[in-house]
Amino acid sequence: MEQETDRLHRLVCPSRAEKLAEIAAVFSPILLLAMWEAVCRLGWLDVRFFPPPSAIFDTFLEDLGNGEIAAHTRATLWRVGIGFVMGMLPAVVLGLWLGLYKWPRLVLTPIFSTLYTVPKVAIFPLLLLLFGLGDASKFMLVAIGVFFLVFFSTLSGVLQIPPIYFDVASNAGASLRQKLSGIALPATLPNIFTGIKLGIGHAFVLIAASEFIGAKSGIGYYIWTSWQLFSISRMFVGIVLISLFGYLSIMLVEQIQRRLVPYAATDRR
Repeated sequence: MEQETDRLHRLVCPSRAEKLAEIAAVFSPILLLAMWEAVCRLGWLDVRFFPPPSAIFDTFLEDLGNGEIAAHTRATLWRVGIGFVMGMLPAVVLGLWLGLYKWPRLVLTPIFSTLYTVPKVAIFPLLLLLFGLGDASKFMLVAIGVFFLVFFSTLSGVLQIPPIYFDVASNAGASLRQKLSGIALPATLPNIFTGIKLGIGHAFVLIAASEFIGAKSGIGYYIWTSWQLFSISRMFVGIVLISLFGYLSIMLVEQIQRRLVPYAATDRR
């Protein structure tokens, strides 16, 4: 009992060391950049192909000043945001529904499992044929990639709930809506957030790939044109930018998760 009380206290009131560890986790990418700079300064890397972060930063400031980075960033974040919502919402709904009903799950889950193994980039040419070169094809590519990750995470979460909870709710006359809001959704939120974080990372990978060949704007297009011009520093600016936005998005989701699902904190001991 005392151990449980101590654990609950640490979940609600984390120690100073735990807070420092969280801060260190946020700033760990800065340490990586410092090591990269040092290795370049020591001549251990060929700066023609791996320019130091200081050179990359100078290029970033130059393209930021002329407005090019802002325009490409807006295009990419818009496509990721819309595509992510398009994929996440139906994935959560369908995952909860199939988790509650056995027969639809037995029929549909093998279909989704088969489709999941299809490389999403491989179907992008088909999406271009169906939706054209505009943003719609990018929305759909991101949505498809996000859907499967969130769907399977949600479904797995529902299936982990002890069946007795639903039996008790049924005996008490609970409706489907009450089962979803009172049992399935709260118990599945940790899995949903896991799927969301995986989906965010996958979304940025897919949007970069789609902007390589099917766009005239976006960070992926910025990276691709930099490669064609052999502007390596500029290419790294795009790579760092898309990595940074992915990282910040995941950090934002983690903060939301800690507020909405404090009972599922697993990084504190």
